Amino acid sequence: MFKDFNLYNLALMIIPVCLGLTVHEFAHAWVAWRLGDDTAKQAGRLTLNPLAHLDPLGTLFLFVSQLFGWAKPVPINTRYLRNPARDMTLIALAGPLTNMLLALIFAVALRATLQLFPPAVWLETGGYQFVLRMLKTGVIINFSLAWLNLLPIPPLDGSRILAWLLPGDLGWRYQNLGRYGFVVLILLLATGALGSVLGPLVLGSAEYTLRLVGLR
Repeated sequence: MFKDFNLYNLALMIIPVCLGLTVHEFAHAWVAWRLGDDTAKQAGRLTLNPLAHLDPLGTLFLFVSQLFGWAKPVPINTRYLRNPARDMTLIALAGPLTNMLLALIFAVALRATLQLFPPAVWLETGGYQFVLRMLKTGVIINFSLAWLNLLPIPPLDGSRILAWLLPGDLGWRYQNLGRYGFVVLILLLATGALGSVLGPLVLGSAEYTLRLVGLR
């Protein structure tokens, strides 16, 4: 990580990063609202406006690392949920699954671009190459966000899913470890362990998705 960071790659990532973080948090807010909790809606988070969701530091971190970043957490009040344990799991799943869907949309857009504008005609056009690379970046970034958030490290979405599966009050106790989660993630990133775990998942998912839409 932290490689090949230059203005060109930064420009490639602007749309995928902002869109990926925004739809991830919007999905959390929308599912929570549908399950009876309108806390996020009242806080102005039931919107696709990136300004409502992006955290400046978290967004910058994702630009630089190309793997790890975050947005503003969506506020959830479990008192309004009909089945708190189950509903929190559904809310947690909404973000990563939406990123996977968005990765597929980027892949379909890439296929459509190649079909509508054959490379033989446009290959030497700088703008054409930029669009192709931006769409490929959209696939990678969204799978990065999806798999990162599915890690069972509090307070990531995966920890909420695991907490639901744990017996008794172990889930609640596990979730309370969230204050240490950020430190753990930074250490994993700094040592390369995070990339070793997520790299194969992200690249494998991207490769499979591109084959699925007929690009491999």
